[in-house]
Amino acid sequence: MNDFSFYFGLGWEHIMSWDALDHILFVLVLAAVYLPSDWKKVLILVTAFTIGHSITLALSTLNVLSVSSAWVEFLIPCTIVLTAFLNLFQRKFDHRAIRLNYFLALFFGLIHGLGFANTLRFVLAIDQNLGWALFGFNVGLEAGQIIIVALILLAAFLFVQMLRVPRREWVLILSAAVFSLSLQMALERIP
Repeated sequence: MNDFSFYFGLGWEHIMSWDALDHILFVLVLAAVYLPSDWKKVLILVTAFTIGHSITLALSTLNVLSVSSAWVEFLIPCTIVLTAFLNLFQRKFDHRAIRLNYFLALFFGLIHGLGFANTLRFVLAIDQNLGWALFGFNVGLEAGQIIIVALILLAAFLFVQMLRVPRREWVLILSAAVFSLSLQMALERIP
């Protein structure tokens, strides 16, 4: 089972399944403030998220870091609630105004990585190469996240640039919807 394509597929399936709705919502709310012309910034943002979750994914899989899964499942929607809340008060969308998103992606990626660890731990045998498994899994997750971001940027193009919905309203609508869903998730998962 030490096959890159297996772990790539596992990462891809994880991010593209309804079980990963919380992770999809996080990527959605992170990317909500960007337009298609910002695609390079969004790729850096998604990569920061991947780096963050890769660190704790490795530490958790190696049993260096252990956090109760109940707390992890509660904290993940809390990261989404906070990110969506910050978007609701965003007035400017220039690079300086939204650079906090890079920190949020990296820092909150650490929390999301703990959630991904359970998925990887179930299929990783003791004799397998952890580095290869982590690499394949993270590449699969990154590919899935890029697809989600591409869809968000396509929707932003359609609504903001084609239909002329004001950017601020676009961000408010997306962020408010994600805020309400993730707040409900967080309340349901209180340990």
